[in-house]
Amino acid sequence: MKRNENKGLILEDYEGEFYYKKIKSGLSISFNRIAFIFFVFLIISVIFSSKAIHLGTKELEEEKIKLDKTDYRANIIDRFGNILAKTVMTTNVGINPNLAINKKNLLLKLKLIFPNKNFDEIEEKFYENKFFYIEKKIEQKKLDQIILLGDKSIIYEAKISRIYPHGNLFSHVIGQIDDDNNGISGIEKYFDFELRKNNQPIQLSVDIYLQHLIRTELIRAKEFFNYLGSTSILMNVNNGEVLSMVSLPDFDLNERKNISDVNYINRATKSVYELGSVFKTFTFAAGINEKIIDPDTKFVNLEKQLPCGKNIIKEYDVKIPSNLTAEQILIRSGNIGSIRIGQKVGIEKYKNFLENIGVLNKIEFDIEEVGEPISFKWGKCKLATTSFGHGITTTPLQLAKGYSIISNGGFEINPTLIKKNINNKIVKKRVINEGVSEKVNAALRKIVTTKEGTAEFANVPGYEVAGKTGTAQKSTFGGYSKAKVNTFAAIFPISNPKFVLIVILDEPKISKNYIYKYRNKTGSFKGTPFNTAGWTSVEIAGKIIENIGPILATKY
Repeated sequence: MKRNENKGLILEDYEGEFYYKKIKSGLSISFNRIAFIFFVFLIISVIFSSKAIHLGTKELEEEKIKLDKTDYRANIIDRFGNILAKTVMTTNVGINPNLAINKKNLLLKLKLIFPNKNFDEIEEKFYENKFFYIEKKIEQKKLDQIILLGDKSIIYEAKISRIYPHGNLFSHVIGQIDDDNNGISGIEKYFDFELRKNNQPIQLSVDIYLQHLIRTELIRAKEFFNYLGSTSILMNVNNGEVLSMVSLPDFDLNERKNISDVNYINRATKSVYELGSVFKTFTFAAGINEKIIDPDTKFVNLEKQLPCGKNIIKEYDVKIPSNLTAEQILIRSGNIGSIRIGQKVGIEKYKNFLENIGVLNKIEFDIEEVGEPISFKWGKCKLATTSFGHGITTTPLQLAKGYSIISNGGFEINPTLIKKNINNKIVKKRVINEGVSEKVNAALRKIVTTKEGTAEFANVPGYEVAGKTGTAQKSTFGGYSKAKVNTFAAIFPISNPKFVLIVILDEPKISKNYIYKYRNKTGSFKGTPFNTAGWTSVEIAGKIIENIGPILATKY
């Protein structure tokens, strides 16, 4: 007997086969009649099934028509038009056990449709005789299978649903909606009115490809440095567009959750940190801005420690020389030297400088989850500690803004998640003096390229990376813990600054197994010698720049 190659039922194939058998074996015509009856029965079954699906979905379609008239949320897209959030019509499927014709039989059939579900829990719900959802936002194939069961206990619910194609990728940026279709966090909340009332999508400044690469690298870093959390911001230093904003841990936006764990905070915008030595760049820039110092201004006989109230301020690096230029103080990350620069600037001028670059006051942004730096009373001791980044807080987003301004020629920028219209004329407002950026940028480059600097692992060939490290102990009630926040603020390409990259690891640990590879020379070694930013955040920033650099070079 010839085997039918086509899995579908084709009448002509069967007719030919039956006719061949009749001639060959002398079978009676009744054999063909049996085949014909079988075929007719099959056709009737198909028609019946189609009718069942039609009847089962008729009510759904009617309900969907009604739902179409309710409030609709516009799409959210990235800077290149890729969909980040979309409103679609979906179906939820529930079970009312009290209406089941045969519970055991229905359970067996449901197992075939949903083989991956926990049927111990489902069976328990079944016999509690209370309504429950067996699948929300069910896919069409499974919906058709459910309808064919024809059980009265199965309840269908048409619903407007918000779909997030990229799951976790932008969870902290996009935010969530509630069961009533109202935005409750992120872009969904901040632009709730616009999303509900306008059909036009909201276009963000972010890039899904950059976001994916950066998030992947931060997740990989978790394997080695076992941090509590991490965050990264990639921003255009000239217009404030945020190209990527990652905060870990994150969550799948398609699985709506009421997250009470504070570890799920948006660290990029909401977390307020003491960030340590990254503030020394601001002190150096303030001194140049006020024409009090130049990069080659000499500081001699610098003390190894200074009293501050009841405390003693010491150098982190005991080998740091006593005689340094202002630029060398920044490159070597000197505490005492930074204090001397801050003292020369003075409280009022230093405070005004920090306010002008946007790191002291709460920032206006496109989501509501924004932290506010802790206020404090200025004094001689506070000026001293602030000069080297101790006892002063800010958010990673504000840090990105500050580094953008000191590197872009001194012009104010306002960070945004909304893509800017290139046709709109940008009016630049100068907030620090001309010529300051060039001197600061040159020093930041040396931090990455010289052996005295602390960011050698960020020296990615071809991208002219500059930046400053910051290693800070986390503050606790009444003092400081041993836990650290390791930060690297990078600017690149420094000859024509375009991007700022902030990488922060919250409570990283040293790794005995991590392999470090030099980027500007051959060689590698295993194991993290010190839990500082230069060995953690800088390394990860270098990996990120290696990955995103080709995209930035070709698309931006």
